[in-house]
Amino acid sequence: MAARNDIPYKIYLEENEMPQAWYNVRADMKNKPAPLLNPGTLQPMTAQELEGVFCADLVQQELDNTTAYIPIPQEIRDFYKMYRPSPLVRAYCLEEKLKTPAKIYYKFEGNNTSGSHKLNSAIAQAYYAKKQGLKGVTTETGAGQWGTALSMACAYLDLDCQVYMVKVSYEQKPFRREVMRTYGASVTPSPSNTTNVGRKILADHPGTTGSLGCAISEAVEAATSQEGYRYVLGSVLNQVLLHQSVIGLETKAALDKYNIKPDIIIGCAGGGSNVGGLISPFVGEMLRGEADYRIIAVEPASCPSLTRGKFAYDFCDTGMVCPLAKMYTLGSNFIPSANHAGGLRYHGMSPVVSQLYHDGIIEATSVEQTKVFEAAEYFARVEGILPAPESSHAIRVAIDEAVKCRETGEEKTIVFGLTGTGYFDMVAYEKFNNGEMSDYIPTDEDLARSFATLPKVEK
Repeated sequence: MAARNDIPYKIYLEENEMPQAWYNVRADMKNKPAPLLNPGTLQPMTAQELEGVFCADLVQQELDNTTAYIPIPQEIRDFYKMYRPSPLVRAYCLEEKLKTPAKIYYKFEGNNTSGSHKLNSAIAQAYYAKKQGLKGVTTETGAGQWGTALSMACAYLDLDCQVYMVKVSYEQKPFRREVMRTYGASVTPSPSNTTNVGRKILADHPGTTGSLGCAISEAVEAATSQEGYRYVLGSVLNQVLLHQSVIGLETKAALDKYNIKPDIIIGCAGGGSNVGGLISPFVGEMLRGEADYRIIAVEPASCPSLTRGKFAYDFCDTGMVCPLAKMYTLGSNFIPSANHAGGLRYHGMSPVVSQLYHDGIIEATSVEQTKVFEAAEYFARVEGILPAPESSHAIRVAIDEAVKCRETGEEKTIVFGLTGTGYFDMVAYEKFNNGEMSDYIPTDEDLARSFATLPKVEK
């Protein structure tokens, strides 16, 4: 039986202990993320150029590599209080079941209607759009958490919200789609016939199930072709990781409250919003020489941008209309399998996370889908929360690390991010329970074909 001590099951911060500012890890990075490039000139994007696509205040956050702490506007902090601070949970039951000496904690971000951490950035981006006097915003969504979060934020601020949802998720997750519509958003399966880039992708890839790269292209075209609209993104960009730093800041504050120092910090990685937000303040300590941690980014074996990708400039979208980012990428033409971890089906990785990985500050691993769902069901039965497939990548590795501690007798402290709940992912759980789920891992030849399409950039 895991020993119970003075650490409660759930560690909550008081409202007055919530972060007053977002933490910008780029300020402490010796090697800054490379600048976004104009796809036409291959020169660094200027603020003026970016403001044609993004909100002006968000552009400033995107380009700011030096300000360590950026104040959170009071209006956003007030909105956060509806569901924040979120709990840091001691997984006593999981420890006991695994018979491990490890101490396991998870930061639970699923206690809001969107069911995920995505609301942290959605309300911020919607706030700046409203402040700029815009009519609405366009976006893409994979599994649907980001689209749901943005539709909630836009409803709160009376903004129009247009969502392009990856087609496979649109078909597999009708209830997630209906939540977005309930909050007033329009939802279009991507690729679609409603945009020029969507029609081209359908012509080039008949019958495609879509990808986040496809949906991004359509959302950008929709934003730039409508007066009073801007595009917003739920992951990858520097600004998104900035907003998501509230996860890591709260996690660190909760741990500090009980003098707990983690040994291992684990987050799932698709575009980088969750893992980047969770690890930011811990990475900051490492970069400043104040502490040392083992940080693991976990991605699906079907879309392994960090573990098998190339660190190169690439388009952020399949239609090649967005700026180029230097990141670990599988190539913007890479179309992942119809993997049920929809939020992790992006071909690239956040430039911040990519640079940290390239510099050896963090490590990465990939896991197969069936092993992810084995861990998801085990966790659900032991801890009582049905986790999202994305989060379950982190659960898989957390369990594996705890088992290693059992074998070695090491009493390590493990912290992982539980990004959200899986109640809209029951088609995936059904396939797993029926034995119909399989693992797809791209071959070296598959990746080579995609790498061959990477833009030639001498940077």
